Amino acid sequence: MTNELDFIKRLQDSQTKESAFRELLQLYKERLYWHIRKIVISHDDADDVLQNTFIKVYRSIDRFKGDSKLFSWMYRIATNESITHINKNAKRQHISNEEYQNNAINNLTADVYFEGNDIQIKLQKAIATLPQKQQQVFNMKYFDDLKYKDMAEILDTSEGALKASYHLAVKKIEIYLTSN
Repeated sequence: MTNELDFIKRLQDSQTKESAFRELLQLYKERLYWHIRKIVISHDDADDVLQNTFIKVYRSIDRFKGDSKLFSWMYRIATNESITHINKNAKRQHISNEEYQNNAINNLTADVYFEGNDIQIKLQKAIATLPQKQQQVFNMKYFDDLKYKDMAEILDTSEGALKASYHLAVKKIEIYLTSN
C-alpha cells in the first residue's frame, strides 16, 4: 500500500507526473484494454475507449483522493467510458444498446483482432442478453477473476448484491447456451 501511495504522489506531482503516467500506462493498459473490450466488443472501439479512459485518468489524477485502490478507480472510469461509448453510438444509430451490442458481436468474425471460435461468439451472445449490471459482474468475475471486494469498490455496491448478480448471470448464460 505504501508503494501505491508513493506512486500516486508521483502521479500528482507536476515534476514526476509524466514519467509516473508512462509507468501507469505500462502497468494497466493491457488489463484495462481487455476489460473495455469485453464491454464494447470491437477492438477499434476498445482502443478509442482506452485512450479516453487514460485521458480522463491523466486529467483527474490530481483529484484522486485514495478512497479506493488506484486500479479500482481506473477500472470504474474505464467501465463508465465503455458504457458511455455504447450509449452514445446506439443513440447515434437510433437503436437500443442491446441491438448495438448484438451488431458488435455479429461483426466479431470480421474483426482481424478476434481470435475466438463459434463457442466464444455464442458466449458473447449469451452475455449480451444479460442486463448491463449482470454483464459487468460476470465479465469481472469470470474473465478478470476479480474479488467481490474489489468489484464492490469499482461498481459501488455491496458484495452480497454482486454475488447474487453473478449467480443469476451464470444461470441465465447456462440456459442460453443449452437452448441455443
